[in-house]
Amino acid sequence: MKSLVAAISFLTRLPVGRWVEFDAADVARSAGWFPAVGLLLGAIAAGAAFLLRDHLPLMVVAVILVALEAVLTGGLHFDGLADTFDGFGGGKTREDVLRIMRDHCIGSYGGTALVLLVVLKVSAYGALLQGNQWLPALVLVPALGRWSILLLTATLPYARQSSSVVRDMGRSSIVWGSLTVAIALDGFKLWVPMIAVIAVSFLFGFYCRRRIGGITGDTLGANSQLCECAALVTLLWTFHA
Repeated sequence: MKSLVAAISFLTRLPVGRWVEFDAADVARSAGWFPAVGLLLGAIAAGAAFLLRDHLPLMVVAVILVALEAVLTGGLHFDGLADTFDGFGGGKTREDVLRIMRDHCIGSYGGTALVLLVVLKVSAYGALLQGNQWLPALVLVPALGRWSILLLTATLPYARQSSSVVRDMGRSSIVWGSLTVAIALDGFKLWVPMIAVIAVSFLFGFYCRRRIGGITGDTLGANSQLCECAALVTLLWTFHA
């Protein structure tokens, strides 16, 4: 239970951490729960969509869902996406990229990436809400995004020399996290988005290894958002077909 609380507190703004004391080592050990936290966020989003979709235009509901994600997570992975695109877009050397990622200011690359991400997510949610398969999409996509974090932490080294919870997450968490995702996907009979997430994680991880020698917290957040977008597009393609 302590590991689950640590995972929820690390990935969200839900005030569960006030009841349990934990440190960075506990957060690292909690990584296997990340997809379960994604399911929790997805369930909250699905509940909000259920309450709102019959009373508001669907595109307005879609905007609220993306805003709700930002509020519940404190914009954690949005920030990682912006920092990563600023670093990779503006940095020429490995040191440049890592230095730019540390900068709290958002540049043109990061700003453009954020705008495109929000537009894509809003459009995708709006389209999904028009059909009958919106529930599995809202529940599964956040879980797949957080599962993608485990794919990279299990296969790539930490790129910085400083200490980080990312360095200590290890490979064992991928087993429990993958089991959680597999059960959820099988429950909805949807496996195609998992393939898309694996493909995006492989390509993005390969790029990170070439540019900076591994991963950082920012690149994990960026990969999570990219994988969520890939899962949404795949679901739209599947449901449309």
